[in-house]
Amino acid sequence: MNGYSHFASSQRASSSRQAVPKVSDERLEEIKEAFDLFDTNKDGFIDYFELKVAMRALGFDQKKSEVVSVLERYGKPDGDQIGLEGFTVAMSEKISARDPVDEYRKAFKLIDENNSGRITVAHLRRIARELGEDIKDDELQAMIEEFDVDNNGGISEQEFIKIMTSGH
Repeated sequence: MNGYSHFASSQRASSSRQAVPKVSDERLEEIKEAFDLFDTNKDGFIDYFELKVAMRALGFDQKKSEVVSVLERYGKPDGDQIGLEGFTVAMSEKISARDPVDEYRKAFKLIDENNSGRITVAHLRRIARELGEDIKDDELQAMIEEFDVDNNGGISEQEFIKIMTSGH
């Protein structure tokens, strides 16, 4: 168990601290990495501006009032800074509250960059290239055909959500 996993586990067990909502160890590591990245002076705390950017890095583009609310609820008593423990609790709560279907819709829109309403071989080819994967077009086409229920040559948003929620 790495040091952060031990820290997070001890947080969950401690009744004197705020409980960390259940999120994966991978998510906890992402939270810690975001905190560490924006704790530029390495004092164990981040201020309002660093918090706003760290939250954005984790996928939360928050308004000023929401960032201030996080500082007030989870930060130091003066409300000017937040430590790793408070940041972990706050971000874990936000991650836990996400609606997976909304997240799948966002992912679909990122893949369907030309807003065609479907994911095609061209989209998959681009993603494979961005990930450094060498996948032949016939393999990509087979992926599309396997899940293209309405046979329109692409994966619709509904088909994509069904794939993501069925564990296919």
